[in-house]
Amino acid sequence: MTGFLVKKFVKNNDDIGSNAVRTSYGVLAGITGICVNCILFVMKFIIGTITGAVSVTADAFNNLSDVASSLISLVGAKMAARPANADHPFGHGRLEYVSALAVAFLVLEVGFKLLKDSVSKILNPEPIQFSVVSVVVLVLSIMLKLWLSVFNTKLGKRINSQPMLATAADSRNDCLSTMATIVSLLVFSFLSINIDGIVGLLVSFLILKCGVEIAKDTLDPLIGGNVDIELSKTIKEFILSYPEVLGCHDLIVHNYGPSKSFASVHVEISDTTGLEASHILMDGIERDCLKKYGIQLVTHTDPIDVTNPKTIAARECVEKTVKDIGDGRVSTHDVRIVHASEGKFNVVFDLIVPYSYTQEQNRNLTEKIQEKLREIKPEYSVVITIEHSFAEADN
Repeated sequence: MTGFLVKKFVKNNDDIGSNAVRTSYGVLAGITGICVNCILFVMKFIIGTITGAVSVTADAFNNLSDVASSLISLVGAKMAARPANADHPFGHGRLEYVSALAVAFLVLEVGFKLLKDSVSKILNPEPIQFSVVSVVVLVLSIMLKLWLSVFNTKLGKRINSQPMLATAADSRNDCLSTMATIVSLLVFSFLSINIDGIVGLLVSFLILKCGVEIAKDTLDPLIGGNVDIELSKTIKEFILSYPEVLGCHDLIVHNYGPSKSFASVHVEISDTTGLEASHILMDGIERDCLKKYGIQLVTHTDPIDVTNPKTIAARECVEKTVKDIGDGRVSTHDVRIVHASEGKFNVVFDLIVPYSYTQEQNRNLTEKIQEKLREIKPEYSVVITIEHSFAEADN
């Protein structure tokens, strides 16, 4: 069913890097959610009114409120697709995260409401009215909601859409809430035990947990979270695929929406490469990265001395020492030699350490490395600059 709807309503559906295609996916998900929830509301409201089943009528209005989640996803997709302008030169892609955050608040609101109602039912138990029709309607509701959750999950993963994934989680929560109602009805019918409040309390905790997780996943890119480990590896492997490149570091990726990223990186090449040749190489890397991954990359050239035996020996000595002393998460780059005086050398390099290291750990590690290097090479005067990596893969 999902594949049919995508082929029917999303033109060029494989081109998920296109803003127009992403918008079509968002519109499809939003309209589908609105239609399903409206159908459920009308069906439950009619049957709840006829049978007098309060639980069914209450669930009907819950579905009506779920229309808001689909509307938010729909509006968010439309607004995020707006092109860049003078006020927002990087586009409006982050509005997808804002709309997902709004859905997260709706999920939390449902969780708190259920928590409040469940505590009230535990303190003041109410009689439960069992109806076969009610149970049948609620089971049908679960099936439709489950399909809607799977539908949004597939589309959300396909285009990396936080609002769709949040809406999918909201639908799963509705399934849990409705299943809790069914379990309570059945237990009361066959065992005459009222567990409505207890089951509702457990479900409310699950929904609240889900809401917090959605909010966290949405806030990370808004605040400026770490570079995704797979994206970091992909970009670095792409840069290192060029024969002239000796290494790369200091990768920074700025996210302006699921399909809009800017990045900068330091690229190491031989210092024997001419200025014009270096420019041509960096220009080609930037152009190919944009074409292949849709990422606008800015490169900084780091010339590496590959001919001076003293520099090569210093680099090897530093790398081995750091490897022996570090815990596997520590690395170096930009190792260079600066002549200080006759027979003495300043060995200067950057030391990349995890964010979890304290200032004392950084100081102790620096002192150990300096001491070890002076022991191996008394002529070295070691100058170390502590840095942190912006790429998760380096930590």
